[in-house]
Order: sequence, then structure tokens, then C-alpha cells
Amino acid sequence: MSYQRILLAFSTSLILCLSNPLQAQTYDYDPDNGEEINELCSGCHGEFGQGGKDGEYPRIASQPLEFIANQLRLFRDRKRKNFAMVEYIDDRQLPESDIYDISRYLSEITLKTQLAPVDENAPDFDAYARLLESKMTMQIPKAEGDIERGEKIYNKECDSCHGKEGWGNHRNAGPMLAGQYTNYLWRQVKQLRTKQRIHDEDSPNDELLNEFSDQDLTDIFAYLSVMDD
Repeated sequence: MSYQRILLAFSTSLILCLSNPLQAQTYDYDPDNGEEINELCSGCHGEFGQGGKDGEYPRIASQPLEFIANQLRLFRDRKRKNFAMVEYIDDRQLPESDIYDISRYLSEITLKTQLAPVDENAPDFDAYARLLESKMTMQIPKAEGDIERGEKIYNKECDSCHGKEGWGNHRNAGPMLAGQYTNYLWRQVKQLRTKQRIHDEDSPNDELLNEFSDQDLTDIFAYLSVMDD
């Protein structure tokens, strides 16, 4: 490898490390620790990160690892306000290694969108296994709006950050929107528009959502709500 290529590779790695704290330091993943931390999270977000109370608590299962980690840091550093989180997140209670463990643990949880049909009268039917399977099954109710128009707007404006059909982008830590409670998404829109929540820490005055009308967002959310059908 030439000197120029070595220099380029080093520079690229340095930039990635500086922009991604979890890449800057390698942590040995401890799934048991992630599971233990999740026991605390489950009080609000559910045993499998599925959220609850129609979006009062958001789904966090399957979100990109770095997105979860970034939000935990914002809560920890008091840059994102949430009274329910303040009690549990600070440098002492949630160091970076713990943030990595719980973020990866949650990112690797897969929730089904529907239960496979079974014969409950079959002799080998396992009621307990079926109960566990149902707990890991989640489908968002269809939201009002023009689904076809929402799809067009989404594909033009949103998919580069939030991934194809809204299932998140693990390359740039873009959060999953499909499979998320519509009521929760609307609350985040309000908080982003009023600067109660920042869209980009490096650009705190980002007014991205102001480019969308309420009808645009209604249609986008209608489209996203059927992606798990």
C-alpha cells in the first residue's frame, strides 16, 4: 500500500472515530449486562422494548445502535429533556460501556409484525411459548392520511436518513419510524418544532420539519403506519 493510501485510510478512520464515540473506543459487549439494564428500561418501554400506552412510551427495540446511544447521551448530558429519564441516567449510573451494552441489546431485538397461525387444540401446542411470541409481536394501527402521497413524500425527503420504508438507517444512525407509535411521532414533531428537542446536536437551530406542512406529515405517518402490515 502506498504512503498516500495509508494516510487516507488513517485520516478516514480518525474522522469516523471522532464522529462516533462508540467506534473511538472498543467495548467488549456484555449481553447479560444489557439484559440487566433493560430490566430497568422495561418498566416503561416493555420487556422487549416495544413501548406502550399507545406511544406514551416509544418503541426502542430494533432502533439503530448508535441512535439509541446518542439519545442516551443527550439525556445524560441534559440536552434532551425527559423527567422520566433524568433519575436513571448520569455518568455514574450509566457509563459509556453500559450505554454500549444496552444500546446493542435493544438494537438486536426483533419484533414480529404478526403471529403465525397455529392450532391451539393440537397436542403439542405450547401456550406459554405462544404467550412469549405474542409479547414480541407488534403492529402499529393504521393512521389517517393519504398513503400514496405519503409514500412519494417519504421517498423524496426521508428515506436517505430513515431507511427504505422507514425501518431505520444503521449507517447514519437514522431512527426507525415505521413500527413506531404514530402518537409518539407527533409528539416529537411538536418538540422539534418548538426546539424542546434538537434534531441535530451540531445544528441546534435546524428547522428541517418546518419544511413540512401538517398534511405532509399526516400522509407520511399514514404511509409509515402500514409498513408493518
